[in-house]
Amino acid sequence: MNNDLQFNKNEDSMKLAIAQMNFKLDKIHEGGGKKKIEKQHSKGKLTARERIDYLVDNPEDIFEIGAFAGDGMYEEHGGCPAGGVIVVLAKVKGRPCIIVANDATVKAGAWFPITGKKNLRAQEIAMENQLPIIYLVDSAGVYLPMQDEIFPDKEHFGRMFRNNAVMSSKGIVQIAAIMGSCVAGGAYLPIMSDEALIVEGTGSIFLAGPYLVKAAIGETVDKETLGGASTQSEISGVTDYKMPDDQTCLDTIKSLMDKIGEPANAGFSRVKSILPAKSPDTITGILPDSRAKPYKMEELLECLVDEGSMTFYKKDYGKSILTVYARIDGWAVGIVANDRQVVRSKKGEMQFGGVIYSDSADKAARFIMNCNQKKIPLVFLHDVTGFMVGKRSEHGGIIKDGAKMVSAVSNSTVPKFSIIVGNSYGAGNYAMCGKAYDPRLIVAWPSAKIAVMGGSQAAKVLAQIQLSSMKAKGEEVSDEKQQELISSIEAKYNKQTTPYYAAARLWVDAIIDPRETRSIISKGIEAANQAPVEKFNVGVIQT
Repeated sequence: MNNDLQFNKNEDSMKLAIAQMNFKLDKIHEGGGKKKIEKQHSKGKLTARERIDYLVDNPEDIFEIGAFAGDGMYEEHGGCPAGGVIVVLAKVKGRPCIIVANDATVKAGAWFPITGKKNLRAQEIAMENQLPIIYLVDSAGVYLPMQDEIFPDKEHFGRMFRNNAVMSSKGIVQIAAIMGSCVAGGAYLPIMSDEALIVEGTGSIFLAGPYLVKAAIGETVDKETLGGASTQSEISGVTDYKMPDDQTCLDTIKSLMDKIGEPANAGFSRVKSILPAKSPDTITGILPDSRAKPYKMEELLECLVDEGSMTFYKKDYGKSILTVYARIDGWAVGIVANDRQVVRSKKGEMQFGGVIYSDSADKAARFIMNCNQKKIPLVFLHDVTGFMVGKRSEHGGIIKDGAKMVSAVSNSTVPKFSIIVGNSYGAGNYAMCGKAYDPRLIVAWPSAKIAVMGGSQAAKVLAQIQLSSMKAKGEEVSDEKQQELISSIEAKYNKQTTPYYAAARLWVDAIIDPRETRSIISKGIEAANQAPVEKFNVGVIQT
């Protein structure tokens, strides 16, 4: 009865979190608002999301990347929903591809700093998986009030054009449709693509618009004459196809995609999919309503993997990490997952769930190398507070064993997918393939927390530093003031550990409904299977 009660509490907590997430997504999907959408329609233009829905084979099968980009940022500039650009992984004519569509309802599609970061992430995914990338361009260019944060650095605006050239040299197909404004440096993106389409009446492309031309050389010229569809298709030859409207343009892209040759795929093992032993719906009741409560990660796996497919590697050794061969939607995977139970080690010592011990790190490193040897994609399920600390751990070589695991993750060449289920703290984030370790996709559940350490621990550490400084200056600090200080630091820190804070900054690609995890991993592996896998090389640290 108690178990049923706890299951229901967990379920209520998670479903409420999912509802809150969906409410935020609904607002984000409105872009710049209904009036801006109506303005798009009055010009005969589809919105960015409408264009994507029309282009893809099945709008229900889209995986959106970076929907929460910019969330809570740039409020003094009026906000930037979804970073002002929509990025999705979807199929066009049966071929997995990346689609990037500027949202002209958000500051006329102008580029904020997070817009640039999101576009670079889209290109990174396309390059890693050798996926065709389709750009639906409708942008006023760099958001000038923040030009110093988007223009000159290595990971800024110009990097996209460098990536255009690199992708072209690697044979990765790039198709660009100019469906609105395309100005200044942004004009290079579609023209550095393999093929460019332009829509009559609404599409225009030039290095400098009429106002800048007038200011720079004193010439008076209208937008259409300067860089409209007829000019760029019939006179300059800059674009390859002149289209009468959005729909015809998108239909032509479908036709082009339909004729692309087959990729030299990776050859990952896939068999007929079998449903999990437990329904994915059960996830909502298994994960505790508090990150401090223990649970069995194996029960979550039973909701994600094909029934009967799990083979545990070193099951009774290094128990704080589970290493499992399994199948997800028929795809062979190697799973590295933090277990949250309190267990006894091989020496009879207590081990706390969510902590990485020396034996766990050693086991995980060996398993990761095995998966690379067998060409099996890796799936990491994070609920980790970090590596074990203290005299016993240091004497046992926790740093070296941790380094082995981090090195194995770093040098792994098979595709890696990270799911942040709960905590992802400190070096545990690194060892479990956080964003810095090139996961092909990294997603978070609404229950995720990402930080150097937990809020209460961080607050106590920071408070002690501040209190010591205050006392050194001769200030008297009452117990009440100490608690106030700790509470204020903890509140700020907890805000920064939320999945929304992480997703806004693209530390994760998406916040997802946990029940969709299996489907998203399958989509990710299908995309990754489009590209051959490089040979895995063992580094010195791993020997």
